[in-house]
This record gives sequence, structure tokens and C-alpha cells, in this order.
Amino acid sequence: MASPENYMEWDLSQISRALKLTESDVIEYFTDGRRVSFICERKIRDQVGGKLAKTEGAGYDLLQDQNKWEVRSITKGGTYFSPSFQVGSGRKFDEEGFLKKLDEIEGYILCDILKFPKIPYWRITSEIVRSWYDNNQIGVSASTSRKKILSLINNL
Repeated sequence: MASPENYMEWDLSQISRALKLTESDVIEYFTDGRRVSFICERKIRDQVGGKLAKTEGAGYDLLQDQNKWEVRSITKGGTYFSPSFQVGSGRKFDEEGFLKKLDEIEGYILCDILKFPKIPYWRITSEIVRSWYDNNQIGVSASTSRKKILSLINNL
């Protein structure tokens, strides 16, 4: 597998004690992409420098050296590269909006949250994601399974 850029690490027992939750509850929380994205964005910001987007609707999560990066989780269900507003119940993938997003950001920082409490992350440029999409290596809705995304990262 391509080496991760870095890791986000936590002390599971310390979090469990601080939150007064069982370790299994902490693991459940930290391996749910909807919940942990807020924490991952801030932890990555602190590790790599840069600034978080001013609003949730900015179209990116991290601004570093004038480059916009989107932070995404690799979950048990995989990951997606389309704009967040195109993902979820009742929402629809729009290829034009997806391709526009690729033009606007430098790329994605992908976090394998199932590896909590030591989460590896990789930077994947928009150019690489566009290549994967153009070559049908990610799904028509710009999403892919966990197994597939880890295989694609491995082949970088």
C-alpha cells in the first residue's frame, strides 16, 4: 500500500475515561464518518498547517498554501468524491457538479477511520481522482467501496 502521509493518533482509554463512555462506544463514534469528520478536519489542520474553511458550505475543508483540500473518510461503506450536497437520502449525483468540484480543489485527504485509534491518511489529487473516474475505476456516482479505494491507493 502507498505509505500514508501521516497518522492521527488517540489514546482510546483516555478518551473513554474523559467522555465517560465505554471503549466500544468511543470506537463506534470514531469510525462513523458523519460524526468524526469534524474531528479529523481539525486534527489534520493541526498536523499539516493551514486553515479550515470559514463555512460548512465552502466546497472544501482545508486551505493550505492557497490549495483547497477536501477531507473525506474511508468507511466500511467506502468513500465518495462528489460534493457533499449530492450525497445522502433524496440527493442525486450530478456529473457536472462533480467535475466542477475537481477543478476547484487541489484534491482529497482520505482518512481510513476504521483504523482508529491510529488513523492513516493520504493526499489524493483531483487529477488522480479524475483519472480514476474517466477510467471507470470509481463508480458512476464518483463513489467506491472500501476495498476498491484501498486497492487504488495501494497502486499509486
